[in-house]
Amino acid sequence: MTTASETVETINRRAKEVGVRVRLHAAEIDGTRRIGIDEGDSVVTASVFKVPIALELARQASEGELDLAERVTVPPGHPTPSPYGLATFRHEISMSWHDLAILMIGISDNVATDLILARVGKDAVTETLRKLGFERTTVPQDCGEVLSGIGEDLGLSYEDDERLLSELPFERLAALRALQPEHTCATTAAEITGLLGQIWRDEAASPTACADVRRWPELQVWPHRLRSGFPDDGIRVSGKTGTLPSVRNEVGVVEYPDGGRYAVGIFTSAVDSRSRVPERDAFIGFAAAQAVEWLRLP
Repeated sequence: MTTASETVETINRRAKEVGVRVRLHAAEIDGTRRIGIDEGDSVVTASVFKVPIALELARQASEGELDLAERVTVPPGHPTPSPYGLATFRHEISMSWHDLAILMIGISDNVATDLILARVGKDAVTETLRKLGFERTTVPQDCGEVLSGIGEDLGLSYEDDERLLSELPFERLAALRALQPEHTCATTAAEITGLLGQIWRDEAASPTACADVRRWPELQVWPHRLRSGFPDDGIRVSGKTGTLPSVRNEVGVVEYPDGGRYAVGIFTSAVDSRSRVPERDAFIGFAAAQAVEWLRLP
């Protein structure tokens, strides 16, 4: 039978092959088995921070502080850049907070995220995280602030396109504040899987709110990271990616037909500034599959 240390060794060996450092945690949602690699290290969340924002939106709605059906008018030209979603729209559009949440999680829409965070408030997100026992998960910035900080550090206008940075020395990228957990949105692999576990067990908020938050990651369109490790159609994968220069993350829940449910958090940082390295995306699925396979051993 494969041991936990052997599983960790396999994951770390593949990480070295593809040129990343990995922090990982995987846990049974309905049990006590755990496996991790530096799971207590502070890590940059990138867009993974949209999960606690989604929870706060759903919590406030369930407690009557806002209405998910309320219409929000979004004119073109929002200052937060994004390569897809609302930032690319030419014309004014009206949609609900619920619709915006689907965009925020499903396609990682930066504009939708910043509209939601402005509505629920950073302090409220932090308060909820602390009440749930997560002391090291922080959301001090919105997407626009993270991206503008990259531009300030590099002395250019950064529009969330890593290809513009691929020719820069890696040492210059590594020094970005957006890549330092103490200066940006951060968590640990263990805390984020703990948060997912509470959401999936209806412990993070009301059952109605938790059901909404469970539904939104299930609608995620990106199959190239976490989902790539679980090609069986009978396995449900709900996830949220996170991407910044040299950073590739994904957190989510893997649910098997036999009822097994597993929270997974995988955070990777690259050793170079290349932006198009598909094997690093695929590594996340590989690592998740290895970890969950160990959790499912008798």
